[in-house]
Amino acid sequence: MLSYKNHKEKISQIKEGKLSLIDNVNHFLSRIDEKKSINAFNFIFKEDAIKSAEKIEAKIKNGNAGKLAGLAVAVKDVLAIKDKPNTCSSKILKEFKSIYTATAVQKLISEDAIIIGKTNCDEFAMGSSNENSAFGSVLNPVDETRVPGGSSGGSAAAVAAGLCDVSLGTDTGGSIRQPASFCGVYGLKPTYGRVSRYGLTAFASSFDSIGPFASNVEDIAAALEVLSGKDDMDSTSADIEVPDYPSNLSLDKKFKIGIAKEYLGEGISAEVKDGINKVIAKLKENNFEIIELSLPHTEYTIAAYYILTTAEASSNLARYDGARYGYRSEGVSNLLEMYKQSRSDGFGKEVKRRIMLGTYVLSAGYYDAYYRKAQKVRRLIKNDFETAFKKVDLILTPTSPFTAFKLGEKTSDPLEMYLSDIFTTSANLAGIPGINIPAGKSSDGLPIGMQLLANQFDETKLLKLSYYIQNNIL
Repeated sequence: MLSYKNHKEKISQIKEGKLSLIDNVNHFLSRIDEKKSINAFNFIFKEDAIKSAEKIEAKIKNGNAGKLAGLAVAVKDVLAIKDKPNTCSSKILKEFKSIYTATAVQKLISEDAIIIGKTNCDEFAMGSSNENSAFGSVLNPVDETRVPGGSSGGSAAAVAAGLCDVSLGTDTGGSIRQPASFCGVYGLKPTYGRVSRYGLTAFASSFDSIGPFASNVEDIAAALEVLSGKDDMDSTSADIEVPDYPSNLSLDKKFKIGIAKEYLGEGISAEVKDGINKVIAKLKENNFEIIELSLPHTEYTIAAYYILTTAEASSNLARYDGARYGYRSEGVSNLLEMYKQSRSDGFGKEVKRRIMLGTYVLSAGYYDAYYRKAQKVRRLIKNDFETAFKKVDLILTPTSPFTAFKLGEKTSDPLEMYLSDIFTTSANLAGIPGINIPAGKSSDGLPIGMQLLANQFDETKLLKLSYYIQNNIL
């Protein structure tokens, strides 16, 4: 068992000689081996992690270590690490190794974090259950008969099972927040542009965000501070000052919290609704002002999201054709046949479904009817949030309409699977930040997740209220 609650305590124990970083890393490696059944990792960097631990422990004792010294981090297998596999959990990139390191990962390494391995995920980050991986499904460590959520299921499961301190995921429509909810951990999707996407294999470029999972708010804040900032290699990264998140977690005023009526209506399980309402009641008892508000275009979020993201995916995934890198089908007679066969064999069912959907909505005759209209709806959804944030500081919602579902329960009905993202996709459409907070358990012991949403670049407010809830409400 770990004897520290967060990274700050871990550093103190190393400095005092109460904890060996090498032993700590070996503990995580042993846990990964013990919990092989959940299939959280695609690759484990055992030797590299132990070597890093030796160097970083000396730096900690000498007082010249980085901000995240010794933090054991698992990285979703869509983020590039030089000379390491970058498969995106897809057969089409089975043998591919990165030739450079993603900015987000490099920032962690530069602050002396230890990259312990790469986590399993839905293929090309497309999915809500982590059942669409060439490496097989990830199992939920809370109940191995259930899904961990997706697409960053391996990263959420790794933190929940105690296989690392922090993990990195990506969130295109809820792929950090929803698995965090299902696994009972914290997971933050930053504002679009807050964290550089350089080195992230794109699913939908105007939606994708990189963010951290952890078992506590302090480690989320520490990781986010390091991950954030302008990057010349990513033209969409924002040139906006990065606050000192870890030093600003204490609440200096009571926020106005909005409850959107559209998020607590039909389709939400009674236990999730009850769990959220209990937290709202406690916030009221603690003198937070709770304001009911409306986000009127919520009903269109799933339709707009799946039109726009599949269109971007169709374009982004065109580069995987067997010609330059990755999987190539053998025994074909011409170039066109090689393209067709390589893509047919290399991509999984869900990725092919989304490529076809995206190609359809971008095709002549359908572009105006679907893609252009969805872009207009995206603007209306963003307007809803801009109006709401004039009245409130934060919006509180469920993260998912239900707790983790059984493996295989929704795979035969893609539409039902897509509807599981109903409460998370709006943040990506609007480009705003959101965090999942564990908010109790259902009668069968499954985690219930609560989501906080803030205005663009207001991550400080998310972290402050999350920290307050962690220490005073839960």
